[in-house]
Amino acid sequence: MSVLPIVTYDDPVLRQASAPVKENSEELQQLISDMFETMYNSNGVGLAAPQIGRSIRLFVMDADAITSELDEEEDLGPIAMINPKIESLSGDKVKMEEGCLSIPDLRDEIVRPDIVTVSYLDREFNSKKLTAEGWVSRVIQHEFDHLEGTLFIDYLSAFRKRLHRSMLKKIDSGQMEVDYPVVPKLPEKAGQTV
Repeated sequence: MSVLPIVTYDDPVLRQASAPVKENSEELQQLISDMFETMYNSNGVGLAAPQIGRSIRLFVMDADAITSELDEEEDLGPIAMINPKIESLSGDKVKMEEGCLSIPDLRDEIVRPDIVTVSYLDREFNSKKLTAEGWVSRVIQHEFDHLEGTLFIDYLSAFRKRLHRSMLKKIDSGQMEVDYPVVPKLPEKAGQTV
């Protein structure tokens, strides 16, 4: 397994709708293993393929670290979701703080429905359906958004976005230091001449 570099804010791949995964393969299985390794190395609870530069409908997650700490939900262990489809969103709208490995050190409160039902193919290409609430639901919705080209900051008001503008510029220019590998910014993005 390998730790892959993560693309950061304003990389075009984060704004594209991802293509469906067509078939199982050794390459796909290696990618899933590498994504889990990358997620754990970065202390994340979810990672979508676009975050490592692959515009395909795949994400991995393991929210057990959060759910065990809160002692409010069942531990599910690591899950790979291939070609996920949100079947329904329900329950109360809940505000929780979110962050993203592609937007390091920026966190804000986001309102989302508390319950999600998602259908997907698991790592062995078996059809699955999961209804989740709380943090597990939050992680699924956040990672699914990545497959649609949406970032959690898109849910913020114009005022909240302005508050984060300087940090976003710092991330976009490659000046943000993080303790996990990221894709280097192009020299012109970092303010250097070519």
